[in-house]
Amino acid sequence: MNESDSSPRIGQFVLITQGRDAGQYAVIIEILDDRFVLIADGDKRKFNCPKKKNNHHLEFFDYVSPEVQNSIFETGRVTNGKLRFALSKFVNEHVTDLKKGEHFDGERRCN
Repeated sequence: MNESDSSPRIGQFVLITQGRDAGQYAVIIEILDDRFVLIADGDKRKFNCPKKKNNHHLEFFDYVSPEVQNSIFETGRVTNGKLRFALSKFVNEHVTDLKKGEHFDGERRCN
């Protein structure tokens, strides 16, 4: 999925491609405008202190965590434990498949 193909969604998983946290996975917890989003991972970046990132510095996965999305829509927040659980589940199920040679959505980046 290319950044220009669709707009980011709350609860969507991303791979950080630029900056200090490059190579780490996170979840979108808020959309500020068409250019910036707030991301958190529940560990280094807590929900109370998210990171503002430019959409061009993220690789979007076509996968949204329903637990995180429902929690944010219903209560306006999500626990850090739920963020960590959703990320570990996503990484174990989907990212390990990528390492076995499968392409995720046809786009791969070499760093």
